[in-house]
Amino acid sequence: MTATPTPPAPAPTSPAGTPKRLGSGELRAMVAKILADNAGTGLTPRTIAHTLNRSSGAVGNACKALADRGEAEVASRFPLAYRATATTASAAAPTITPAPPRTPRPKTPKPTTSAPTAARATTPAPSGAGGSAAGAGVVTGPVKRPNGMDYHPRLLSGIPDVTALRRLRDAGVAALLYGPPGTGKTSVVEAAFPDCITVQGDGDTVVADFVGDYTKTPDGEFVFVHGPLVRAMRDGVPLFVDDATLIPPTVLAVVYPAMDGRRQIVIKANGGEVVDAAPGFYVVAGHNPGVHGAVLTDALSSRFSVQVRVSSDYDLADQLGVDRKAVRVARNLATRQERGEVGWAPQLRELLAFKKIASVLGTDAAAGNLVGIAPEEDRAIVAAVVRDAFGRTVAPLALGARITPKP
Repeated sequence: MTATPTPPAPAPTSPAGTPKRLGSGELRAMVAKILADNAGTGLTPRTIAHTLNRSSGAVGNACKALADRGEAEVASRFPLAYRATATTASAAAPTITPAPPRTPRPKTPKPTTSAPTAARATTPAPSGAGGSAAGAGVVTGPVKRPNGMDYHPRLLSGIPDVTALRRLRDAGVAALLYGPPGTGKTSVVEAAFPDCITVQGDGDTVVADFVGDYTKTPDGEFVFVHGPLVRAMRDGVPLFVDDATLIPPTVLAVVYPAMDGRRQIVIKANGGEVVDAAPGFYVVAGHNPGVHGAVLTDALSSRFSVQVRVSSDYDLADQLGVDRKAVRVARNLATRQERGEVGWAPQLRELLAFKKIASVLGTDAAAGNLVGIAPEEDRAIVAAVVRDAFGRTVAPLALGARITPKP
């Protein structure tokens, strides 16, 4: 039976009836109040969002934040639902207060050297044998990825992220990169480890996708073909497990013996073959917390001693020539996402796509596409932000009337 939460005080609205912007953490407190008022009952983010008249994506983020703080707990996975804990009431908002006034964002000074002409990396990529010497250097400029595109390093604890990942590999410390799709997780891994072997994870990934399976030869015989995990172990190169949290935990467990002190796996499907990891083998993974079905288990989390949040570099988008109005839209929505008003914001991938679309179909088409790719529940807010930035209303891309040839 579907639970109906006790409604809180009405959410603040503008004269037009739309929800007003909330202050930092205010939506989280409103969600906590609903959970506390319905203690013992599991509520889905969509149910809470309907009660608050807010985006279910933003409410879902608030629920996850409460759970991460121990101020709520997951009541069920399918469907995903949350319920109050003993500390939820202390996180609840007794009343709804107006959002604090916004302060102008200080302008970021432009660099004297544009990104495309910056110096190349001074350190070559680590070799397949381990790359200890390479890992000692510090990157000073853009790094070529295997696809030929430049990656522009960002600072991680005061040093370039590419350098940091290489040093973590040398130290044998597994890293998990997490953040929304399109923020550059794959890019930094490929820049740091151009020799890495990638496993693209999803719900259909099986053990054979890691260790290999039998295949039929033209002669009609069956031979065992080793998979990416085995190749990476034997060659002493990094293994990048992308979207690792979409892979069933029982499948992903095949990698764990290769990551710990054993550095060894046993392939049961190939007669108990034992594979030992050569020096230089390393595991790095990517995780998209907001993607449906992504589950970061304790077993997976504990294997990755370093976990790094990856977000979009909007200053880089400016430097790469993305329309400043589009970057303004992304910054605005990112701020709203942090406040819990919206569940989606364009990342660097979407902004670079905006630049390409604008060069082919025009700025209005690119702006309309920004609205069209937004989740349906956030589309009205995204459309309003796009309208404010570009000074006109744009609609999602759609085919129009049939073209009639002139007589």
